[in-house]
Amino acid sequence: MSYQENLVEIADIQAAAKRIYGIARRTPVLTSTTVNQITQSQVFFKCENFQRTGSFKFRGAYNALSQLSESQKQKGVITFSSGNHAQGIALAGKLLGIPTTIVMPENAPKVKLTATRGYDAEVIFYNSQKASREELTQNLAREKDLTIIPPFDHPHIIAGQGTTALELIEEVGELDLLLICCGGGGLICGCGIATKSLLPNCRVIGVEPAQADDATRSFYSKTLQFVNNPDTIADGARTRSLGEITFPLVLKYVDEFVTVSEEAIIRTMFFIWERMKIVVEPTGVLAAAALLEGVIKNPGSKIGVIISGGNVDLKEVGKLFSFYLPEN
Repeated sequence: MSYQENLVEIADIQAAAKRIYGIARRTPVLTSTTVNQITQSQVFFKCENFQRTGSFKFRGAYNALSQLSESQKQKGVITFSSGNHAQGIALAGKLLGIPTTIVMPENAPKVKLTATRGYDAEVIFYNSQKASREELTQNLAREKDLTIIPPFDHPHIIAGQGTTALELIEEVGELDLLLICCGGGGLICGCGIATKSLLPNCRVIGVEPAQADDATRSFYSKTLQFVNNPDTIADGARTRSLGEITFPLVLKYVDEFVTVSEEAIIRTMFFIWERMKIVVEPTGVLAAAALLEGVIKNPGSKIGVIISGGNVDLKEVGKLFSFYLPEN
């Protein structure tokens, strides 16, 4: 049966929540008086930078791996990822006793590579300019008889990611808007399904880097669009396109898409570091950037913002600051 036939529903997300309970962290929801003043709204940040492995990806990874057959668990799994899904799969595999192989780009952030290896995963590098990670992964899976667990285009991954919004809504109740970053669409689809099922009047808004706007173009054209190796600091949003499952789910459950500039991403990252005292990565602040930079304005409303991760390479921060934020 193809994945396209397994549409994800709220019951799948609720089942995933039970499956990961006590294993994945129930991450905190933070607020900021300064942010509320700037936006003239009540803003609630769901902070997945505090999740195990430093991002929401652990939710979907554990949900997916825990449902494999015993034979699949013994043989092992393989995936492709720039870092956060890699870490999620690696840790979930370690906890469940499942061997994991990760196909990663040669230029993957060192902090994510180090963590992935720290969870005992085997890492295989590829040159993103010369090779297809999907093709390489498929070939290795056939050779070694491994199960592929893709980063986003899988019903169990999507259901697991949807527990992020489920927890947020359980904690803060009604929302007028929910802003979510988008790479391949696993997080926004899962959260969109949870939100529209529980809060049908809440507007779900996807946020991408302007330099990696394939989902935005896909959403408004209603035709799947692609982008190859986009030059964005938000490495988690460098996916080539939405998936066969996530594209139709995006069209069904998302109300709007916007984009933010590279400069806006960096400004927002440093703002959250300085004002909220938490470490977040560039991809993790995409949704916050749309709000804080005024791309999305909705005064007097109650707004949820997903902070998707915090795996930033601190050694590179100085370079980012000098490159994107030159002195006035």
